[in-house]
Amino acid sequence: MDNKVLENWQKKSADRKKLYQQFMQRADKNKVLRQLPDLHEEAFEKIDCLQCAACCKNYSPRFKTPDIKRISKHLKLRESEFIDQYLRLDEDGDYVVKATPCPFLGADNYCSIYDQRPSDCERFPYTDEDVLIKRQAITLKNASFCPAVYYVLERLMENKG
Repeated sequence: MDNKVLENWQKKSADRKKLYQQFMQRADKNKVLRQLPDLHEEAFEKIDCLQCAACCKNYSPRFKTPDIKRISKHLKLRESEFIDQYLRLDEDGDYVVKATPCPFLGADNYCSIYDQRPSDCERFPYTDEDVLIKRQAITLKNASFCPAVYYVLERLMENKG
């Protein structure tokens, strides 16, 4: 993360939260969506998730029914055993991990179920899809702990949406 844009990114992201919110409310959604694939690629050329893993250390994805079926089969557990051992229902009625960090995150920041991981994990941080602009509250939260979201928002603002 030696890129100038990423220097002190967490503080800058916190300081610029209101600006991000204003930008996303005013931005030309189609223009933003056209830029996302390239900016997503650019972000991940500069950012190594294995150096960070803040998402896995501090938050939980939703475990949807297909995820639960796939992961429990992979772990050779009955679905009910998998749920009892690893998951709880959150305030929205979604299954999430019981505790953070994620029980599948290793000390080396590798995921022990990477090929079977929940779809939310596979899609995170949504910097290449319309979630970035359509679900602004999630984007603002993600920008506070994910350098890729911060990077993409900064680059979008440089490009004026």
